[in-house]
Amino acid sequence: MTVDQRTFRKALGCFATGVTVVTSINPDDNTPAGVTVSAFSSVSLEPPLVLFCLGNKTSSLNAFKQSGRFVINVLAENQRDLSIRFASRSDDKWAGVSMEVGLGGVPVLSGCIANLECSIVNTVESGDHVIFIGEVEGIHYQEGGAPLLYFRGAYMDCCTGSV
Repeated sequence: MTVDQRTFRKALGCFATGVTVVTSINPDDNTPAGVTVSAFSSVSLEPPLVLFCLGNKTSSLNAFKQSGRFVINVLAENQRDLSIRFASRSDDKWAGVSMEVGLGGVPVLSGCIANLECSIVNTVESGDHVIFIGEVEGIHYQEGGAPLLYFRGAYMDCCTGSV
């Protein structure tokens, strides 16, 4: 059976995901790097491991590979603007973004419902993506708040279930 890309994408869109912005630092010039990612998952509790995937054509891929560190910033429902900003190819993604400097100089975005500061323990090239596996070394999270969700190609209101 042959699976065409359009059908595959539509089927995958039926799985609602949280939205993250994964950040890192370019070790060549210490400039921040960030990209919107929905391909994120926990891997292990002991040790605490997570993974995310980046496409091979992602402009900041080398920064993520070379830095050795990343932060998973789990977006709150009121941070749709950050998701859109970091999904763009704009050179000015960081203008006016509220953040703190985390472990290894990696940006930690403010206002997220969770931030996971990680060191890379492995990368795996698979298909047209690179899978980054990281050990969680620092955690910040809010007790309350709702996540930003994505479903069938659109942001979803988590409280009403409407798109």
